[in-house]
Amino acid sequence: MNLGAHMSIAGGVHLALERGRSIGCNAIQLFVKSPSQWRAAKLDEEEVECFREDLRLFTPGFVLTHTSYLINLASPDRAILARSRKGFLEEVRRSILLGIPAIVLHPGSHRGAGEERGIATIAESLNLIIDQTADSQLTILLETTAGQGDTIGHRFEQLARIIDFVKEPKRIGICYDTCHSFAAGYDIRTKRAYRKTFEAFDSILGLERLMAFHLNDCLKGLGSRVDRHTHIGAGELGLPAFRLLMRDERFFDRPMILETPKGPDMKEDIKNLSILRSLRTTKKSVPPDLPR
Repeated sequence: MNLGAHMSIAGGVHLALERGRSIGCNAIQLFVKSPSQWRAAKLDEEEVECFREDLRLFTPGFVLTHTSYLINLASPDRAILARSRKGFLEEVRRSILLGIPAIVLHPGSHRGAGEERGIATIAESLNLIIDQTADSQLTILLETTAGQGDTIGHRFEQLARIIDFVKEPKRIGICYDTCHSFAAGYDIRTKRAYRKTFEAFDSILGLERLMAFHLNDCLKGLGSRVDRHTHIGAGELGLPAFRLLMRDERFFDRPMILETPKGPDMKEDIKNLSILRSLRTTKKSVPPDLPR
């Protein structure tokens, strides 16, 4: 199956793959450096070699990188923008070195400068990064956002406009976050709503560009534009939404990654993965007993 979770890189990036496999993940997402710091220690050759060796145990395309939370490629502040571009380029290059095929990116926040300027700045940033990694096929996955504050990416049309300005659109894909998109107003809780949302996605962006999912239930309501993840079935999306997604054969070849709260023993991931698998394979599922 194509299910997994975001894994810690404590002790080395290669350990993220080992942690994922230990709880039955077929897909993994990880940071390639600390997400809360700009600086990062250089990856040593042994660490890279170990990672690449373990990477062979996963289906190609089912291991993803997620960028640092500090990066804002839409910033109107020149200093922050320059630092974000430099930081993003470093993470892209680290991902390429590790052999990871795709990196997930929050498009950015325009910080009051306006949507159109923000979109143009994001596209310009992406073009700069793509130009500097022209010898790579690494795909940049723009993540759907909740629309909190001045963030860009909560409407499919915004993502389409970014891609329209990118010189090499084949290097761009989309990561659909179930919590974010629900908070942004895209409902998938009924068959009719589910069909409508993905028909809209297909019409505006094309389903072939949807290359990964983040599977998170949402603590807040439809259209709230508040980003609050919770466990599968414990939020406003509920089990019916995930049942529809789990049984949609169009997406069986896309990695689906949990980003739900968890402790060091990962028991929450184990439970959430079990629920998701049950939704795909049986008509009835065990109700989640995880805390909100």
